[in-house]
Amino acid sequence: MTDFRPMRRPRQAATPEECREILRTETRGALAVLGEEGYPYAVPMSFYYDEPENAIYFHCARSGHKIDAMRACDKVCFTVWNEGWLDEDGWSLHPTSVIARGRAELVDPAEEERVLEKARLFGRKFYPTEEELETEIAHALSRMQLVAIHIEHLSGKHVHEK
Repeated sequence: MTDFRPMRRPRQAATPEECREILRTETRGALAVLGEEGYPYAVPMSFYYDEPENAIYFHCARSGHKIDAMRACDKVCFTVWNEGWLDEDGWSLHPTSVIARGRAELVDPAEEERVLEKARLFGRKFYPTEEELETEIAHALSRMQLVAIHIEHLSGKHVHEK
């Protein structure tokens, strides 16, 4: 396990429960990987947080820049933030951000039971009905790569944008 750098401004730290709440309720974040030629590569992603496993799941195509990068180096960073709230002045915003660092696992498509379980949990966050969810899973499953980020370090920060 790596020792991660402590926050520079600990008074702004979000609690672990606040971090988990943001992971449970928000739908999109940014995945950052070590890309080609050593350049960072960050991409917005929809995701599902599996709290009992302390893992973030997302799916993507089975080939491409993200997959190549995660095969070369499984260390990733996933950042999520909420909309926060506005001060009475109507313009200064107070969002909270969460940074999850961990290891990416490319889930073997042969683990069909696990892939289907996580795809359904993920999809329930987005699809209005089970019927629509099952239709999409049936359509996309053969092309889908499920990825699990096993969180090693989680931190959050309350921001006052003024």
